[in-house]
This record gives sequence, C-alpha cells and structure tokens, in this order.
Amino acid sequence: MEAVPFTEKSYWLSTRPYQPGPALAGDLEADVAIIGAGYTGLTSAYFLKEAEPGLRVALLEADVVGSGASGRNGGFSMTKIGMMHSITALRFGKARAVEAHEYAERAVDLVHRMVQELGFDCDYEHPGYLWVATSEKQRRRLYKEIELVHRLGIKGISLIDSHELRQRVNSPLYVGGAWWEPNCGILNPAKLAWCWRDAVAQRGVEIYEGTPVQTVEQTAEGSRLTTPNGRVRAGKVVFAANAWSHQFAPLKAKQVPAWTYIVMTEPLNDQQRAALRWRGREGVEDFRDLVHYYRLTADDRLVWGGRDVALSPDGGMDHDRNEAVFAALRGDLYRTFPALEGIHFTHAWGGPVSAALDLFPAIGHAGNPDWVYVLGCVGHGVSLTHLHGQTVRDLVLERDTDLTRSFFVDRRMVPVPPGPLRRLVTGAMVGFMRWEDRRYDVMPDHR
Repeated sequence: MEAVPFTEKSYWLSTRPYQPGPALAGDLEADVAIIGAGYTGLTSAYFLKEAEPGLRVALLEADVVGSGASGRNGGFSMTKIGMMHSITALRFGKARAVEAHEYAERAVDLVHRMVQELGFDCDYEHPGYLWVATSEKQRRRLYKEIELVHRLGIKGISLIDSHELRQRVNSPLYVGGAWWEPNCGILNPAKLAWCWRDAVAQRGVEIYEGTPVQTVEQTAEGSRLTTPNGRVRAGKVVFAANAWSHQFAPLKAKQVPAWTYIVMTEPLNDQQRAALRWRGREGVEDFRDLVHYYRLTADDRLVWGGRDVALSPDGGMDHDRNEAVFAALRGDLYRTFPALEGIHFTHAWGGPVSAALDLFPAIGHAGNPDWVYVLGCVGHGVSLTHLHGQTVRDLVLERDTDLTRSFFVDRRMVPVPPGPLRRLVTGAMVGFMRWEDRRYDVMPDHR
C-alpha cells in the first residue's frame, strides 16, 4: 500500500510548510538515543540537552516529526490523566488520585510556560475546559465526580449551573450544569511539535526522520539500535514510540494502540457563532466513557472527535480511516448543535493513542537500567508528555527527584495477554464502554 503523505494525516499537519530532515545513513555513537519524535521524544531531548549540554542526543523518527498522535490529536492541553478521578482513586487510592491530578496540573502549566518562554507559534489559547452531561444519568454521574474532587481537596474545579453553561456554549442536548476548569489550553498540535523540533535542533540534538528503529539490543559496549541504513550505539535508550510501543519486545505486553477519530467543519459564519455563543472558546468534553471532545480552531472551524475507538486485531497500524465513525460523528455534531445543520465538513482523520489495560500512563525502565520508556497517555498526552520529558530526563541522568518518585514510575502493570486472548481482552474492554454509554442513555448509533 502506498504511504499516505504526512500532510494528509490530519488537518493540523497541513497548516504550515514543513520540510522533513534526512534519514540516518551510516553508523553513529550517541550518549542517548530516543526512539520517536512526538512530544515525548522531543521534550525528553530538549530537557536532556538543557540539563547536560554536552550530551550527544540522537532522535530517531520512523516517519516525520509529529506525524503520530502529536500531530493528529484534538489539541487540548488539559489536566485529565487516565480516566476519571474516581477510577484513579479506586485503582491506586485517594492520595494517588490527588498526586496524579497535581502532576497533570503541573504539566499544563509547563506547556503554557514553555510556549510563552520559547515564543512558539502554535495558535495557543488558554480558555479553560467544560465537562458536560448529555443525559440525566450522565448528569448524576458528573455531579458525583465533582463532589469527589472537592472531598479530595483538589482546587480549581467548580460546578457551574445550567444557565451559565448555556451562556458559555449553547446546546439543547446539555442536561444540568457542567464541570468548569479554567486551567486548560487549546493549540495547533502539529505546529507545537514542529516548534519543538526547531528548539531541539537549535540545542544540538541530531534528528533523523524516515528512520524506523528495527531492533534494540544490549551489547557489551552498550545498546545497539538497527535502522534500515545505519546503526546507533548508545549509552541510554528512550522508547518514546507510544502507540507503536508494542513493536518493541520489552514493551509488547504493556500497551495496545487504540484509534480515535475526528471530523472538522468549515469556519463558522457570524450567524452560526452567535447561535452557539461560545465566546470564551472553551474546550469541551461530554461525560461518556467514549467521549466526544470538541473545540474551535484559530479560524473558527469546529473540531469534533471521539465517540468510538478502533482496535487492531493483528497489531497492524493501518486503521486511520473509519468512514462509519466519521459519519456517526457528523450526525452527533448536528444533534448537539442543530444550528449547524448543513454545515460543510472539510476534513476527517484518525490516529492511534497508547492504552495500557488499566487506562493509566506508565513510565519506567524497560527491563534494563539503561532503557527508559513512556506510554499509555490514552489520548490525554498533549501536556502530560511534556512533563514526562522532564521525568525521562531525570531517569536517564539517574537523578532522584520528585518526578522519578511519582507512583506511576516503574509501576506494576496489568500485562496485555498474547495472541487471540489479547484481542478478546481488549475487545471486551471497549465493548463494556460501548455498553455503558448505551446504559447511560446517550447518542444513538446513527442519525
């Protein structure tokens, strides 16, 4: 099958000129080799060079910088980590639910600060975030979640009433009030990735695009990475492949790729903007398990994503198009915003995110003290990956810091089973979420 040009993998990846760099040709030695040039790999490289300018850091990208989830996501820099706070508390305990939220808040603050300090041109705005209910059952569930957050002592989250919600974003589908959190940014994710590419190159990081890593081996001289046209010998290796992590043997049982999908409209006209209100330009999610997430772009297009996910039955990574989900998303948008009936959709795309079986991120050592990995952001990685970059820095430099002591560093994970059982378990998880969404009386299957 002919490769899809990177500019066609999402709207974002077509919004500014980008010339990919060269592939690796020949052998090289590096202090640190990083596999994957999305946000995780880019920020890890940046913070490593910032801490130790003399390090030789090589960044190896199979495709183009930002062509994975980093250039295809919805563009939310948000404090969501894993699923809901209640699920984190059930899985890890209440204290760790608070710790996780504080880590996520710190990550959002880091993105906001770095964009400003480095002068990144990525259409960054900081309008806040609304979590809404579209059924009475969802509303009760959402209110309980806010009550839990307040009992945990987490600040910066409030319940706004239905009148204020509709003054912010006007939909007849909303039931009750909403979760309001001011600390959330929206941005152009591909532009952000390419800004990071420029920043790490300026610090002397060697970037090789079109350079898939085929094998990683431990030898007496260090780690050896094999690519189609060269080898890298490195003292340390960072696995920053996220949704592609299962392609490396040490990480095969830690995560699965799951595809999420987005449709995008033409720019809204004055009448449509007035009908929706949305003057604050907040990011929005609904309270489904398989959420809808939506926001406005810099030129007032409506980005509308989520609703369902797809899994790979065989580990293959060619599931970026799903016409049934695209059609369902368009119908869901019309139901949520009837004033947009007949609006033209200009783009539709999909991409994989990394999901551990417990749907929570993981960072740690990949069976080797010199190998560090990051995975499992479950679609909430725009900000998390930035702080993960600092955590990776500390792990690679063997520092004992508050970041390396985070409870999800080197945590015990539920292994993904091999073979047919893998498909059975992951399929059952998605099937449960679909069933629960039907139970909570949300969007019908088709328009």
